[in-house]
Amino acid sequence: MVDYENEVAVVDDCSGDAIPDSVLTSTRPLHLKGLIADWPAVSAGRETAVEAAKYIRQFDSGAPLTAYVGGPEIEGRIFYNEDFTGFNFERTRQSLEQVLNNLFSPSAQGGNTYYVGSTLIDHWLPGFREDNDLNLAGREHLASIWLGNQSRIAPHYDFPNNIACAVAGRRRFTLFPPDQAENLYVGPLEFTPSGQPISLVDVVNPDYQTHPKYRVAEAAALVVDLEPGDAVFIPSMWWHHVEALDAFNVLVNYWWRSTPAWQGSPLNALHHAILSLRELPPEQKQVWRDIFEYYVFSDDEHAFDHIPEQARGVLSGLDEVSAAALRAQLVKFLK
Repeated sequence: MVDYENEVAVVDDCSGDAIPDSVLTSTRPLHLKGLIADWPAVSAGRETAVEAAKYIRQFDSGAPLTAYVGGPEIEGRIFYNEDFTGFNFERTRQSLEQVLNNLFSPSAQGGNTYYVGSTLIDHWLPGFREDNDLNLAGREHLASIWLGNQSRIAPHYDFPNNIACAVAGRRRFTLFPPDQAENLYVGPLEFTPSGQPISLVDVVNPDYQTHPKYRVAEAAALVVDLEPGDAVFIPSMWWHHVEALDAFNVLVNYWWRSTPAWQGSPLNALHHAILSLRELPPEQKQVWRDIFEYYVFSDDEHAFDHIPEQARGVLSGLDEVSAAALRAQLVKFLK
């Protein structure tokens, strides 16, 4: 177990009915103590894990969901297999009833890992949010539930902002600033356990010989331990490792973007850049780095004032209609 010196700033006067805008727009992680302490689901979990499972069962839509199953040898770590030809778990389709039964089974007590990742609440648990929900001040968002026993999810980032709420069981989040990517030894972009690229470092048992630069990331890390009823705000693009500490865990999280969904995902732009820029000679890469700075990353509002407004095209800014036209143009270019 690694001891971390840096803790996440605590906000202890925050209500799920009225989350301050300063929290929802923070650029640093925040520990929201007791944010969902009044949820009925949290109250059920404080009684027993069995009561928490019973509470969740009543909302079961009956739709099958995706569950990861791993043997005792993975020690809860959702990861690749040894030669990176696959993963160290089996991806299965199960009913919620099967998942909950497995979590209380002898195989779980014997060390098997059972893990259900991001699962949309409104589809799989309709009605749950009537009494267990956050007010995000009108922000368009997705709400998901996570279930499992003692699991460890490798450091990864999410493009949307995120509030993760511990409903049952304790969770430890280890968070790394976005600029630590090169020190986290990130794995493949397109071959991943759950969609997002992950760090190949075992955060709980780091191998400093294999990953020496991880010491830099570790020094910059923040850690927060959530008790049931607590939450953590994770800003866009912060890397986070998630460790479920108890035999039965339920997490609910909320994702929302700071920009409209029609703007798409920057990860798509990264893939396109790898296709067209990465293999250029160094001097051409530098030229394109400068061009991207000018057209994309500069905040100069007057950079294109020299172009007549009616002739600026995409340089005048995008709306949903012009974005759709640009997207169609990109599709043509990629054929």
